[in-house]
Amino acid sequence: MVALVRTVAYLGLEARAIEVQCQIAPGMPRFAIVGLPDKAVGESRERVQSALSAMGLSLPPKRITINLSPADLPKEGSHYDLPIALALLGAMGVTDAEQLWDWVAVGELALDGRIVASPGVLLAALHASQENVGLICPAAQGAEARWASGIPICAAPNLVSLLNHLKGTQRLPDPEPGTIEPRTPGPDLKRVKGQETAKRALEIAAAGGHNLLMNGPPGAGKSLLASCLPDILPELSPSEALEVSMVQSVSGLIEGGAISRTRPFRAPHHSASMAALTGGGLKVKPGEVSLAHLGVLFLDELPEFQRAVLDSLRQPLETGKVDVARANAHVTYPARVQLIAAMNPCRCGHLGDPALACSRAPKCAADYQSKVSGPMLDRIDLHVDVDPVSAADLALPPPAEGSAEVAERVAAARKIQSARSNESGARTNAELEGDALDLFASPDEDGRKLLMQAAETMRLSARAYTRILRVARTIADLDGSSGIHRIHIAEALSYRRQPPRA
Repeated sequence: MVALVRTVAYLGLEARAIEVQCQIAPGMPRFAIVGLPDKAVGESRERVQSALSAMGLSLPPKRITINLSPADLPKEGSHYDLPIALALLGAMGVTDAEQLWDWVAVGELALDGRIVASPGVLLAALHASQENVGLICPAAQGAEARWASGIPICAAPNLVSLLNHLKGTQRLPDPEPGTIEPRTPGPDLKRVKGQETAKRALEIAAAGGHNLLMNGPPGAGKSLLASCLPDILPELSPSEALEVSMVQSVSGLIEGGAISRTRPFRAPHHSASMAALTGGGLKVKPGEVSLAHLGVLFLDELPEFQRAVLDSLRQPLETGKVDVARANAHVTYPARVQLIAAMNPCRCGHLGDPALACSRAPKCAADYQSKVSGPMLDRIDLHVDVDPVSAADLALPPPAEGSAEVAERVAAARKIQSARSNESGARTNAELEGDALDLFASPDEDGRKLLMQAAETMRLSARAYTRILRVARTIADLDGSSGIHRIHIAEALSYRRQPPRA
């Protein structure tokens, strides 16, 4: 007899259907798992056997073969434990084998028979919804699975209760959907004294989803400005929250089934590797650029990152996705991020202050800033100098305008962009391209003349030209203007200036 159980394999954010086949046949006793299992799947033999032993069951002294079909697709992860155990129990006649085909099963087994959490349950639930079947998952992840509505969810704490539920002798409670995580307030812009130009650039970046680079000496407030950004960004829409949650689910970052409507804010250390930033590794997991999808990726001390690591972001910043190619897998993750970067003008950080600058200035500035490639800088829409704040400015009372007031203007600008999204196909101005860019971001005659003159004088690339139009569109939205005028182009050009090089 062959028992069949449904499960899934995760390939990026796609859940591929996997059929777990179990056959118990006469022959020399053995327990084999075939179908390109990785180390974790191969070790399922020991976990399954120990879990069954904890229930008082022993494996029959026969030839047991578990096949994971399709056999040419690599299988990774511990979530295969539960479907393997159920297929084995179905083949042994402990439970109804035909009934098992009505469920997708995922979950890791403990040695005492408990069903413990494993990454990717939300993706498995969405796959089960598409297949119009139920989902069996760990009890700890029932709330996460419930976000995929319309299907039966069986969230079991252990194998015994699961079998009793399938037999009808025990009723497991239906899990409730997880809660919406409350927004955790961060630093308020009222804490930032001075830096009016930088705050204006931050507002434009938030309103249009643009990339921003802040260049200034240590202690000028660059990191503080970046940490204020999440509070002035609008909340995720329900569809956006689902996109973000899928990435978090496959990474095992959803706790208690709680879904967040706050945009992600990721700030990796400058020692991060290319795999950590863009994704990859042994199991091709999402990197920081994907974990920041629809949110903010903050890179502090930008030149301290390895140049190859920074250049690996060039494609994701353009396409909004990252393709991770390996010998055994080709995976695509979403990566529509807003890059916020901060850097010092040189290694000592005091290039513009003769009293504090090192003896190698200005050569040290050229060496330091050259660590960031020109093509990478070309993908940053807004460049702003953050000058040091004097003691007199610090002694002043907090400014009257804080994050709440800026967030209102940002929300109003985003609402205008949302109204255009049906025609443009872009959620923010930073995504405008092609015909939509020509339709919504064409300046008036005076603005066009200024832009053409600047393009010749500043020797702008085609990418820079396009990004200036996008920024000008955002500035016009903040002004409530339907058209792009010369003043909007002029302000956008003022932020295009690259950090000074000696």
